[in-house]
Amino acid sequence: MKSILENRPQLSAEIEKVAEVALYLWQKGWAERNGGNITVNITEYVDSEMLSLPAISSPLEIGTVLPALKGKWFYCKGTGKRMRDLSVRPMENGSIIRITDDCAHYEIVADSPVRPTSELPSHLSVHNYLIAKGSPYKASLHTHPIELVAMTHYRPFLEKDVLTNILWSMIPETKAFCPRGLGVVPYMLPGSVALADETIRTIDSGYDVVMWEKHGVFAVDVDIMDAFDQVDVLNKAALIYEAGKNMGFTPEGMTQQQMREISEVFGLPK
Repeated sequence: MKSILENRPQLSAEIEKVAEVALYLWQKGWAERNGGNITVNITEYVDSEMLSLPAISSPLEIGTVLPALKGKWFYCKGTGKRMRDLSVRPMENGSIIRITDDCAHYEIVADSPVRPTSELPSHLSVHNYLIAKGSPYKASLHTHPIELVAMTHYRPFLEKDVLTNILWSMIPETKAFCPRGLGVVPYMLPGSVALADETIRTIDSGYDVVMWEKHGVFAVDVDIMDAFDQVDVLNKAALIYEAGKNMGFTPEGMTQQQMREISEVFGLPK
């Protein structure tokens, strides 16, 4: 049976981008075993032929009702699947799903009946929020950046915007490419409804990247590469901070005035 990606260059390019990001996550050591998740809204690439495709699974419960997702389509990493495998065989280690009209179930459409990540309810809850808000963001990424996770083991860093200001101050590019900073969610059970709700609340307060204490990062953006880039620049800043500490000093960082100047010159969101 042919892949759903055949003769669909835009959809294929989007899935290839997911595979590329999965490779970067593995190479950086941010995706051990089956760690991390990716969910991308691909509804804009769905054509009339796809709309008539039969499901290859029975309707599966999401676990909540998400009214903004009616009829929407997503590519999702599979449960128990490894990023390193997804990077070379994305349609064997992930699947394309569509949300049913009751907004409480999904069906797997292609290519194989790979069940999506166990964290699908939290990812879809975020997408439901983004669509309802009218956001252009289509991608959500969860991964485990080593140095950023390490910084959450130091309680003073968990106060509001302490990590944001430290990381912004390490190198100008961090402020430029992650201008909304880093929100922090206290430790909660992975995959729980409480964690999803708190993540949405944190995104709603103005952040595009959310740090889950002692766990990992959740990022949203217009596509999966931009979501990855935000995490990448934040972790680069964490590496610079760590390098200074390893040399025996606490990095001075840019001043608040210097960071305000970057925002003003480049027209960054406040």
